[in-house]
Amino acid sequence: MMAVTPGVLCAALPRSVMNVDADLAALREFLAANELDGYLIDDDAVDADQRYVSGFTAPDPYQTLVTQDGVSLLVSGLEYGRATADANADAVTRRAAYDYQQLVAEHGQYEGRIRTIAAFLADHDVDSIAVPRTFPTGTADGLREHGFTVTVEPEGIVTDIRATKTDWELEQIQASQHANEAAMARAEELLATATVEDGTLVYDGDPLTSERVKQEIEITLLRHGCSLDDTIVACGADAADPHDRGSGPLAAGELIVIDIFPRDKETGYHADMTRTFARGDPGAEARRRYEVTREAYDAALEAVEAGVTGADVHGAACDVIEDAGYATLRSDPTTETGFIHSTGHGVGLDVHEQPSVSPAGGELQPGHVISIEPGIYDPAVGGIRIEDLVVVTADGYENLTEYRVGLEPTANSV
Repeated sequence: MMAVTPGVLCAALPRSVMNVDADLAALREFLAANELDGYLIDDDAVDADQRYVSGFTAPDPYQTLVTQDGVSLLVSGLEYGRATADANADAVTRRAAYDYQQLVAEHGQYEGRIRTIAAFLADHDVDSIAVPRTFPTGTADGLREHGFTVTVEPEGIVTDIRATKTDWELEQIQASQHANEAAMARAEELLATATVEDGTLVYDGDPLTSERVKQEIEITLLRHGCSLDDTIVACGADAADPHDRGSGPLAAGELIVIDIFPRDKETGYHADMTRTFARGDPGAEARRRYEVTREAYDAALEAVEAGVTGADVHGAACDVIEDAGYATLRSDPTTETGFIHSTGHGVGLDVHEQPSVSPAGGELQPGHVISIEPGIYDPAVGGIRIEDLVVVTADGYENLTEYRVGLEPTANSV
């Protein structure tokens, strides 16, 4: 293994205030218990664990090393300035410190990269590393060929650490949810102010389509500093598939599910909210299902507090839906109608993360941010889902969502 002194190309850093200062004690305990020198992440900032530990974002893979002594980054020269300014790291080294370009010229792109990472590890007195389950096989094999011990950390310790949010993180998630509420209000306004012609909603003389509503949602989110890759505006039978994005004209007298899950462009933290609307009367059975869903949503919220399990909360929603005569996956694992998904999930740097509010959901702890989103689905009637985002507290929860719940759309919801 190579050891190269980085000299002036390595910067010791003050802690950044831009991002959360991760408490990695559990990870360091794992390293000590397994006699491992460090924990290495090799990914870009799309990986939430990478972003969380490093406090830094880059479009290309970079390396984050956690040891008992601190957190160190290995980045390209292009990213070095931002990393020294923004990262939650004790030191940042650029690849040039290990003659990266020369190694690539001599050994090729793959081997040159491996030798650079190997030099970085050796320079930190690291011979054995733990890596996440998503660690690149090519990097692991290459480091093993250079004499390093590479062990997969199977429990997802960093992901579990991320589940408990700091006050700073809660502020970012709530800011994203406020942007989400503005986008939902714009979508609801379109539904409320559209006219009805031959059973179709019409806006500005054209049929109001799922695509038009999604466009307005996206524009609103951009104005609030958020973005999204996709959203759901699904009408009628489309809404009976929980993840059907929806398409085409929106109909009067049909259930319309709007599920928005944006991400703040600066901080990376997500929000999540769903409302179900109907412009005009969707029928007695649809209205009954809506009320049952709302009762299940209320029951699940009432069950949330530290010490209960995600399974307990999910069970509270299932109790209401089953008592009303509708199937759940608990009562019938093969059902294709009724309540056909879990009650919720964690939300943070990933829109779906720990903890789970499902039959397998573990104990909820203060600082967990979870969605509560029961639903009832049937192509013959449509789909219904109501979703809020809450933070678990010692004796209950705090709702991070301030948006009203109601079936009939209005133009003044916020």
